[in-house]
Amino acid sequence: MKRLSEYAKIHGVTYRTAFNHFKAGLIENAYQLPSGRIVIPDSTELIPKCDHVITYARVSSSENKDNLSSQSQRLIDFCNTKGWSTSENVTEIGSGVNDNRKKLLKILQEEKATKIVVEHKDRLTRIGFNFIQEACKKFGCEIVIINNVEGEREDIIQDFVSIITSFCSKLYGQRRSKRKTEQLIKDLETKND
Repeated sequence: MKRLSEYAKIHGVTYRTAFNHFKAGLIENAYQLPSGRIVIPDSTELIPKCDHVITYARVSSSENKDNLSSQSQRLIDFCNTKGWSTSENVTEIGSGVNDNRKKLLKILQEEKATKIVVEHKDRLTRIGFNFIQEACKKFGCEIVIINNVEGEREDIIQDFVSIITSFCSKLYGQRRSKRKTEQLIKDLETKND
C-alpha cells in the first residue's frame, strides 16, 4: 500500500495532480480512509486518459457568422493533418473580453478535454489567457494555438480596443458603442502614425 504522496513521486506528478486523478477516478482501486488519507494498492497504475480533442472557434458578433464556420473548418482540417480525431467542434459568438461565455465555461467545467485547439490566442480569450491555460493544465489539458501572433504591439492594441468596446457597449448600448469604438480606433491610428 502507498500513500498518495508516494504515488505522486513514483509517477512524476505533483501531489495536487495525483489528488485530481484520484478525484476523477483515474487511479484504479484507490480509496480514502476515514482519517482522510488516500491509500493506493501497490499494483495500481494510472489509467491513461483517452484523447478528447475539442476545437473552439469564436467570433465577436453575429455579423461574422460566415467567418465562424470557416474558422471552425480550418481547426478541424488542422487536427486532421495532425492525426487527431476531434471529439467536439465548438463554435461561439461573443466578445473575447466576456468572461461568461457559456460554451467555453462548459468545456472548462467538464474537464474532459485533453486538447483545446484554437486558431489564435485571442479566439479563446482577450484577457486572462494564462489563467485559463493554468486551469487547463490542472486537469491534463493542453491549449494548442495554430497561429501565434508575433507582433506584441498589435496584440496589445487589439486587447485595448476590445476592452474599450466592451465597456462602451455596457455604457452606451450596442449601436452607439460601435460608432464610438470606430472613432477611438481612428484616433489611435492617427496618433500612432
